[in-house]
Amino acid sequence: MMFFAITAVLALTSLAAIPARAATFNVTVGGPGVLRYDPESVNANVGDTIIFTFKQKNHTVTQSSFGAPCAFSPGGFDSGFRPVADNATEGFPTSVLTVENTNPVWVYCKQTGHCQQGMVFAVNPGDKFAAFQAAANASGAANTTSSAAATSTPSVVTVTATVTANGGSVVTTTYGSYPGSAQPTSAQPVNHQVVVGGVNKLTFDPANITAQPGDTISFQFMVKNHTVTQSSFAAPCRALSATSASGQTGFDSGFMPVAANATSFPTFTVTVNDTTPVWAYCRQAGHCGQGMVFAVNAIESGPNNFGAFQALARQLNGTSASSTATSSGSSSTNTSAAMSAYASRSAGVALVLAGLVFGLLM
Repeated sequence: MMFFAITAVLALTSLAAIPARAATFNVTVGGPGVLRYDPESVNANVGDTIIFTFKQKNHTVTQSSFGAPCAFSPGGFDSGFRPVADNATEGFPTSVLTVENTNPVWVYCKQTGHCQQGMVFAVNPGDKFAAFQAAANASGAANTTSSAAATSTPSVVTVTATVTANGGSVVTTTYGSYPGSAQPTSAQPVNHQVVVGGVNKLTFDPANITAQPGDTISFQFMVKNHTVTQSSFAAPCRALSATSASGQTGFDSGFMPVAANATSFPTFTVTVNDTTPVWAYCRQAGHCGQGMVFAVNAIESGPNNFGAFQALARQLNGTSASSTATSSGSSSTNTSAAMSAYASRSAGVALVLAGLVFGLLM
C-alpha cells in the first residue's frame, strides 16, 4: 500500500524543503456547482507533492482502495472536511500530499453522495482510472461520516406519448419509461439482431442498443460456446440471480455450444417490457473480463453508461463469474420486469426454457 504524508499548509511540513527536482501538482477540489477533482488524476514520482486546494462547498481528500472506491482505507490519509463559504474568493484551505513511492493511490470525497457521483481522484492509476470511477458511481459511499440517506434509484413511470406509425398515421401509445431513457420513435415493434461471438471474437455485435417496449432482441450464437446472462451495472460479471436484493432471477440463455463447421446457429430471444436499463454478459470463463458485455437502454448521458459498464467488467476481469464451459446451464423464465425470453435451437422451433439441456461442450 502506498503511503503519503498529509499536512495542512500551516502545519510543520514546509514546501521549501521539497527537493529541487521534485514536481508540484495543483489539484482543485470542488467549486461552485462542481463535484470533481481537477485534474482527476496525476502521474507522480517519488518526492513529488500534490497540493489540494479546497473550493466550495465542503469536501475531503480521503484515501480509499480500488476495490472499495467510496470507503476509507484503514491507515490511509484523510484531510477531514474543509468547509468553504459560498462567497469566498480567496484564502482557500489546502492540504499537501508527498509521494513516497509510485504505486497507485485511490482517493475520494467522503461528503454524502459525492463519491457515487464520480468525485474520485488517483495518483499513478495507469489505465484503471475509468474503471475506478465507474465502480464509485455504481457502489456509492460504503463508509461516510454524514448521516444523510443516499438517493434511491428512479422507478419506472407510465408515459403516454403520440408517435407516428407505419404509413404516416399518428397513434397514442402508453408504455413504461425509465427516467432519462430515449423516447419511442415507432409504433411498430422492432426485432433487434445481435450476434454473439464468432471466429476469434468475444463480442456482442452490436453491444449497446436502444429498444422500446414491445421490441424483441434475438441473440444468434456463433462459435464457440457463449451465453447471454442478465447481470447488473454494479456487478457486471455476476448473474442477477446472485446479486439481486429483490429476488430477481434475470434471463439466462444457458451455454450455446456451436461447432466450428456449423451451418445452423441457435438463438435466444428476449422481449423488452419497459425502458429500464438492462445489463448482460457472457458467463463463459474469462469472457466478461475481456469486455464481452451487452446493454439495452443504457443512459449514455449519465455515469452508468455502457462504456463505464464495460470498463468495470474488464477491471474485475470476470473473477466473480462462477460458470465455465463445462457447465451446461439452463435458461430462466423468471426474468426481471424489463425482459421476457424464449430460446430456439433452429429456425421456427421454440423450446421451453426450463427444458433446455445441451450436451455438446467445449
